[in-house]
Amino acid sequence: MQHIKLALLQTVLRWEDPDANLDHLSGKISELSEPVDLIILPEMFTTGFTMEPHGVAEKMNGRAMGWMARHAAERSCVVTGSMVIEDGGHYYNRLIWMPPDGHFSVYDKVHLFSYAGEDKHYSRGENKLIVSLKGWKIMPQICYDLRFPVWSRNRYVEGQGFDYDCLLNVANWPASRSHAWRILLMARAIENMCYVVGVNRIGADERNIVYSGDSVALDPLGESLSAMLPNADATEIVTLNPCLLHSHRDTFRAWKDWDAI
Repeated sequence: MQHIKLALLQTVLRWEDPDANLDHLSGKISELSEPVDLIILPEMFTTGFTMEPHGVAEKMNGRAMGWMARHAAERSCVVTGSMVIEDGGHYYNRLIWMPPDGHFSVYDKVHLFSYAGEDKHYSRGENKLIVSLKGWKIMPQICYDLRFPVWSRNRYVEGQGFDYDCLLNVANWPASRSHAWRILLMARAIENMCYVVGVNRIGADERNIVYSGDSVALDPLGESLSAMLPNADATEIVTLNPCLLHSHRDTFRAWKDWDAI
């Protein structure tokens, strides 16, 4: 494992306007001051958290996919975030993991937010995704997934090691529940003995729901590595250190007593 640099893009999203959002995010990416290994965008970064996928959904060969591939290739890094995807006649809240070579992976949101009717408009995913980056095993999730610790549970298997080293969550998480966002991110880091990164949008959407961001990177002790301010339209670059991860796992071996189920 090597040190990896992550760019956390906490910003406003234009309501159901993919072209405007892609242009806006292109500007944010162009402002990156140094090379990074991973650029992280919020949930539904092309539209905001819409329950009207008709007319704004992207195809798997559409502009947004090409946009991600182009920026990944130009910056020689992975670009990730979720967007509204139409595939096989179904709509998905789908995270794309786009590396520089264009051979992408996908994660369809498993825990659809029924409180807002997401389960009535989108098809549920079934499988976890764990991807590799410079020796790191990273598990991406989307927003509401964060509330389900069994889904996030890390494991240690002799001869195989840990399931993952970093849990990544991209979100449109409302400011009214920001306390839960912060606490759950810390809990996932501590209980799974891993880094946790959460990237959330800011601003208000067309339904007058306000988002405060509170994007953060946490070490395996649940301590913040970030200086990102709530409600700030900002990009933060953070470095994840594998030595700290290995040291914590070696010296505090709570993983030996994890539940087997």
